[in-house]
Amino acid sequence: MRTQVIVVGAGPTGLMLAYELALAGISVVVLEKERERGTQSRAGGLQPRTAEVLDLRGLLDPLLDGVRAHRPVGGHFAMLPVELDCRPWNTRHPYPVRLPQARLEAHLERLLTSRGVPVLRGHTVSDLEQDAHSVRAGNVHGSYLVACDGAHSAVRSLLGVDFPGRAGRMSAVAADLTLASVSEAVPTARGHFSRYPRSAGGFFSILHPLDDDGLYRMLFGKLSGDGPPREAPVTAGEVSEALRAVYGPRTELAELRAASRFGDAVRQVERYREKRVFFAGDAAHIHMPIGGQGVNLGVQDAVNLGWKLAATVHGWAPAGLLDSYHDERHPVAARVLRHTRAQGLLLNPGHDEDAGAVRDLMTELLRLPDTNRYVSGMMSGLDLRYPGLGPRLTDYHLTTDDGPARASDLMHAGQGLLLSLDGKERRLGSRSGRVRHVTAKTDEDTQGADALLVRPDGYIAWSSTDAEPLESALTRWFG
Repeated sequence: MRTQVIVVGAGPTGLMLAYELALAGISVVVLEKERERGTQSRAGGLQPRTAEVLDLRGLLDPLLDGVRAHRPVGGHFAMLPVELDCRPWNTRHPYPVRLPQARLEAHLERLLTSRGVPVLRGHTVSDLEQDAHSVRAGNVHGSYLVACDGAHSAVRSLLGVDFPGRAGRMSAVAADLTLASVSEAVPTARGHFSRYPRSAGGFFSILHPLDDDGLYRMLFGKLSGDGPPREAPVTAGEVSEALRAVYGPRTELAELRAASRFGDAVRQVERYREKRVFFAGDAAHIHMPIGGQGVNLGVQDAVNLGWKLAATVHGWAPAGLLDSYHDERHPVAARVLRHTRAQGLLLNPGHDEDAGAVRDLMTELLRLPDTNRYVSGMMSGLDLRYPGLGPRLTDYHLTTDDGPARASDLMHAGQGLLLSLDGKERRLGSRSGRVRHVTAKTDEDTQGADALLVRPDGYIAWSSTDAEPLESALTRWFG
């Protein structure tokens, strides 16, 4: 089988990347070792910036169609009892979006199927070769390959790519379950995440309802950090033991729907590119799963890489565009690894007095508006600004020649956007197939800009307030 790009891994990173490539007219094949798509909730929601990114492609509203609305609740840092307030970041999505990872994966896979993109399940990559012009994974040949195959990446192992960092120091379980009976210690309604952590009987636990039909998600482990190896199946017996220890003997397990083990290892590959192979998502970086960072990093890796890889395959990518994937995304993940390690210390499930004092101080600081804005921007991804670029595009309400629209509506096709807010026509030259030019008006504050050039991933590449000419920015990003 021949294709232009091989994507290994059908998690949210791999599926989103495959969608971006298909949107750009690139032939792509997804290889996934698991025969069936997982049903476990895993990540429970989307951070605001990821919600914005999905909105750029028109994917968010269909994802949320039929999802029961709940009172919005702010995010958290280290489960401290202060809601993170993203409203100062001028976003249409100031709260995390409750959405199980399994629902996101199912939706993306349906979209790929509708576009004729093969998602080959039960396909383990055990043989990989590359040369100056192509790469081969088993019997699938392509021009490039992207490893989105998780923390224990087969691609990374086959290439002998190091995964430096710190090994895990604890073993824990994530489980989807229902309860036969509950004590008063079991939360029955959704609220801020700081309400959920508890520890007793040698265990720590975070138990919270996933929906209104009695399904719960439980994260638990021993305070000692001990636990079975990652490969060992999670049993109903060990879940029941933790439930009774933390929530009392009246709390009984009804059904263990799905479960997996995780740790707190912190690792990151040194380079996101190895010749014609790229790394994204957990194949490139891992950290303690806290604060909804993992799936959000992966989706944004995919949207950063997708258009650059498509431009390269189509032959119009400017020099250095493809390597800018590493230059832009590696520091972002490195920052997440640092702050998740800090959060791990602040969690303090063992109630250490000194750690508790730091936790109290951090709680006080988060109540200060400036501190809260900084941390909310960091956790949500809304503060991200790549070197040499402007901030993310605000989702302005616009009036266009075709009627009212939001700025995100203009980017569903995955192209760049030249947005003229002064009614002037601006020349794109040969780039008209890569950049969409729209004239529009808005009553919102554009920071004095009469025109904006926006990359396909939603970041401003040029503003009319810049000293640089538009033509230079067009050449640098769109050839």
